[in-house]
Amino acid sequence: MAFTTENLAVLLAVLDQGSFSAAARALGRVPSAVSMAIAHLEAELDLPLFDRSGREPRPTAAARALEPQARLLAAQWRQLEAQALSLTQGLEHRLALAIAPELISAPWSAPLAQLAQEHPLLEVEVLAAPQADAVALLHAGRVQLALVFERPSLDGREGFQEVGRETLAAVISPAHPVLRETGGRLREEHLIHVRQVVVAGRDARARDPRLVFARHCWCTDSPEAALGLLKAGLGWGWLPRSFAAPHVAAGTLHEMAFENLSNGLNLWVDVVWSKERPLGLGARRFVELLSSAADAA
Repeated sequence: MAFTTENLAVLLAVLDQGSFSAAARALGRVPSAVSMAIAHLEAELDLPLFDRSGREPRPTAAARALEPQARLLAAQWRQLEAQALSLTQGLEHRLALAIAPELISAPWSAPLAQLAQEHPLLEVEVLAAPQADAVALLHAGRVQLALVFERPSLDGREGFQEVGRETLAAVISPAHPVLRETGGRLREEHLIHVRQVVVAGRDARARDPRLVFARHCWCTDSPEAALGLLKAGLGWGWLPRSFAAPHVAAGTLHEMAFENLSNGLNLWVDVVWSKERPLGLGARRFVELLSSAADAA
């Protein structure tokens, strides 16, 4: 193979600095070593890379043609070296995240973009799963981190960091009969007696009791499916206010107003990990970035 990390660095230094002597100073070498490295590379390629007829060597058309790929290869080598160093420092091969679907629009993508910039070869997998399922994936070792709402009780197996807050609002179709029957004058008993659409995991025992009010519930593991059921007038439900807002503004959902209580459940958002499995460098850094983003908000 003609190109090595050494002669590639020399070639790019000469292209950048404009002369063998300037490249030598930039690389901390003597000019003769730079000139010899270029000569050896030209011999390997059987191509003239610099025209030496003038006072300073000028890149030939061949050198300019090779330059874009040479720069790309140099960048890939730097990434590879950085990845190898990160692996020795504890960087995991893959970072898997489980995110409660209601939090898909939460501000986690910017910290993830920063993580990708710092560790460009780290593989990342993002799974959307109802809260109970996301935590189950965490304890099963399928994911390293779960982004979920605060849990009703603490689990000694879990570590967590608060990274934000979300408000859930009770919403219903504007065409739902209860609004017509009451003239919009709702009270807490309507939350109990009107069918509720609940976003929950597949295990009914793991449903968050803070979010289940009604005696009659329909359940789905998808906020999008819940949205469709609510728009169809099949019940009321809790949705993140930020998620529901465009539909309320469009008139396809109605944020319920009550005479005797305010509408809104304020819940902390946590990033959770298992204390039984040490976090790798990427996961630890992502938690730091999420926390910093929350502090700056």
